[in-house]
Amino acid sequence: MTLRKSSSVTEFILVGLSEQSELQLPLFLLFLGIYVFTLVGNLGLITLIGLNSSLHTPEYFFLFNLSFINLCYSCVFTPKMLNDFVSENIISYVGCTTQLFFFCFFVNSECCVLVSMAGCYVAICNPLLYTVTMSPHVCSLMMFGSYVIGFSGAMAHTGSILKLTFRDSNIIDHYLCEVLPLLQLSCTSIHINELVFFIIVGVVITISLISIFISYALILSSILRIPSTEGRSKAFSTCGFHVAVTLFFGSEAFTYLKPSFPGPMDQSKFASVFYTSVVPMYPLIYSVRNKDVKVALRKTLKTVLF
Repeated sequence: MTLRKSSSVTEFILVGLSEQSELQLPLFLLFLGIYVFTLVGNLGLITLIGLNSSLHTPEYFFLFNLSFINLCYSCVFTPKMLNDFVSENIISYVGCTTQLFFFCFFVNSECCVLVSMAGCYVAICNPLLYTVTMSPHVCSLMMFGSYVIGFSGAMAHTGSILKLTFRDSNIIDHYLCEVLPLLQLSCTSIHINELVFFIIVGVVITISLISIFISYALILSSILRIPSTEGRSKAFSTCGFHVAVTLFFGSEAFTYLKPSFPGPMDQSKFASVFYTSVVPMYPLIYSVRNKDVKVALRKTLKTVLF
């Protein structure tokens, strides 16, 4: 895939989250704290799951991959975002398209992983058959499929952007290189690009939401049939992490599936903050409340310290 020679723009300027000077330092400190928390938390969780055989189960296999994806895609855009708070944020044409590719790859992959994790329905309804149904081979195939879908979506989005011509403006009204703000800068027809974008995003979000809602309906139905209060409470805690999933897809739908995108991007920027900065912290937040993770953490700390 090559860059078009007709595109005279060699670099872009990212406007950032806010242009108000008095907010730059508070926002820098806030997102720096979130970034460090995300990096340390997800890297720690990856290490913990890898070192403890008691966590080598389907649930934690998916959580391991989810943490890896969150760790990677936070690194794709957050350093540039933080730079915007202290200086003019300039990114090259190649750097912008590269950032776009990896961002789309990890976001699409995360959508698929979250759908796979909705298999906690099997853990609640058929706990004895869970490890048989979700065998290592099946889990590996599901993860491979997630990454293939993520790669395919990223190639389609990036390829459509590389076909555009940029001449009149190079100011991106966003804190990262995303499809919609880049389409607004094109001086050539974007009808095909719009079609490609909304088909891919619409299919991924719609199928993911339908799959997850069906799973949740089955989960709720099974939980309500559990006679004991303690049993129902434990079942709810098993899939408590997925409460954030609806918010993740909701913020994506609000950002991308609007009838018309031309105009101010402020609402979309602030909505995207949720799934780019807040959601990557959820695996750690979920794990802190998880009994298995707490036991594994204490065991690991005893081994390391003593």
